[in-house]
Order: sequence, then structure tokens, then C-alpha cells
Amino acid sequence: MNELLFCVAAYLIGSIPFGLIVGKVFGSVDVRQHGSGNIGTSNVMRTVGKGAALLVLVLDVLKGTLPVWAAIAYGASPLGVAAVALFAVVGHNWPIFLGFQGGKGIATTLGVLFALDWRVALLLLAIWIVCVAITRYISLSSLIAAAILPFLVWLFGNPAEYVAGGALISLFAFWRHKSNIARLRAGTEYKFGERAGTERR
Repeated sequence: MNELLFCVAAYLIGSIPFGLIVGKVFGSVDVRQHGSGNIGTSNVMRTVGKGAALLVLVLDVLKGTLPVWAAIAYGASPLGVAAVALFAVVGHNWPIFLGFQGGKGIATTLGVLFALDWRVALLLLAIWIVCVAITRYISLSSLIAAAILPFLVWLFGNPAEYVAGGALISLFAFWRHKSNIARLRAGTEYKFGERAGTERR
């Protein structure tokens, strides 16, 4: 029962739309009406600016880290911890506060990984940075990192429940990036640092 409560709390925390809140507070804009229409860090950077985007990044990472840390500190089972991690990402992707229309879950996934295994988190972050530097596409780099995620969780000897949870989170990432994949194939995807000037959804 207590692990279920942790899952509910993780979902509600994950549902807090920091991108939308920060956009309205610092830029007086609804980021859902600009750029990609997403409430995540990359669209906040395009529509509001780097400072606001950095704040959203930190807050979205914490949405994943804090619930999982709490579950681990409580002594939850590996299955319970993996479930809390999943619900934190699900909350960000499908938030109850925004009619289940949320972000892509990448920053929250990073936060989850920092709590589950910081080595995996740092390695995936490094891979993501290298991919962005080479391709200039945040979405493509996120998809590459997501594809590698479950393999690294397994490689570092984590419980099978963490590996399975990582695989599901990876699938979530690909599902939420469907529009990005379409834009990548069409050659219309935003590149890193590009400001939102036209609506490309």
C-alpha cells in the first residue's frame, strides 16, 4: 500500500508543468502555443530563453529524482522503486493537470536515472551532449540516449526490475517523440539554439 502511495505521489509530482509555469512567469507566454508546442526544456529555450530553460531543466530533473530517492530511502522493493520511476515519467508525459498532454519525459528520465544509478545517468548525459554537438538535433540525441538506456541499466548490474522499467521508459520516449521523428524525416525539425519563429508541429 505504501509503495502505491509513492507511485501516486510520483505521478502527481511528475504532472507539475514547470515548463508552462516558468514560461508564463518569465516570458508571459504559453509555450504550448509556440515552437513545437511542447512544455519541455528545449521548447522553453526556443520561446523564452536559456535562463528559463535551465530552470525548467533542473525542476524537471528533480521531478524524477526526488520521488525515486524517497522510495529507495523508505526501503521499497526493486519493483516498487521501478514503478515509482515509471510513474514520475508518466506524470510528466501525461499530466493530470494539463488534460494528459505533457512533455517528452527526457529530463525527468534523467532525474530518475540519477536516483537509480548515477553512473548510467552521467554516461547517457555524456552521450546526449556528444550527439547534440554532432547532429545539432536535441530530439535525435534524446532518442539515441533512450535507445541505449535499458542496455546500460543492465550492463551496470542493476535489478531486472530496473532494466524492465528502463525499457518501458525508452518506449515512452519514442512514443512521445513521434512528431519529432516525422519532422526529422521531413527535414523540418528544429536544431539546437534555433529560436521559434514559425509553428512546426
